[in-house]
Amino acid sequence: MPDFHNTLALLRSEMGTVLSSTIARLVVAAVLGGLIGLERQLRHKPAGLRTNLFICFGAAMYTILSGQLAGSFGGDHTRVAAQIIPGIGFIGAGSILHARGSVVGLTTAATLFVVASVGMAAGGGLYITAIFATGLILIALEFLRRVEKMLALKSTLVTYEVTGGTAEGVLIEANRILDQAHSTMQNVRIAGSPGHVRVLFCVDGPHEDQDQINILLHQSATFSSVSSLGAVEHE
Repeated sequence: MPDFHNTLALLRSEMGTVLSSTIARLVVAAVLGGLIGLERQLRHKPAGLRTNLFICFGAAMYTILSGQLAGSFGGDHTRVAAQIIPGIGFIGAGSILHARGSVVGLTTAATLFVVASVGMAAGGGLYITAIFATGLILIALEFLRRVEKMLALKSTLVTYEVTGGTAEGVLIEANRILDQAHSTMQNVRIAGSPGHVRVLFCVDGPHEDQDQINILLHQSATFSSVSSLGAVEHE
């Protein structure tokens, strides 16, 4: 009986240690993924708080299960964890969109990829590595955003709608203005009837150029009306 009680106490102690270690790793992964996701959420990006938190948590969970299942049933403990990478690749590919002739979402896909690596590090018990990587990711996102803004490197795809009497006259005037701003039209669409023609087109360029184009379009007497229908910021 004493041996049985000692064995039971030892088993409980080991189970408590394993559970506490597992819970700690999952909590760290959830917190770190949540921090990165919060930054993305505040920037109004497609993959925000919940997406990054779940990916980081899931990567940690699979890493933990990979080691525990291999220890219990035998086999290579890296096989399950290795499949995280192609899985995240599919999710990242889904976040990349082709919007009005332009590709957006590359930074979101790259962020999801590194968030999964943070989760794997946390799941493997590499807390310092996971925390350092999270801090570096957050610093890079904020620092590079400021540098791009300061140097006007960030490009925006803006859709404009102008109206006028004839399609030819509207297109000639719009091209003249865009030539003056060193820009070109993309995805041109023409609708309406003689006497009232609507021309929609996209212009890709930095914020300063878009502001200049908007001012020049409004100053033109050829157009009956000018409006901006939306903008897509490149990542």
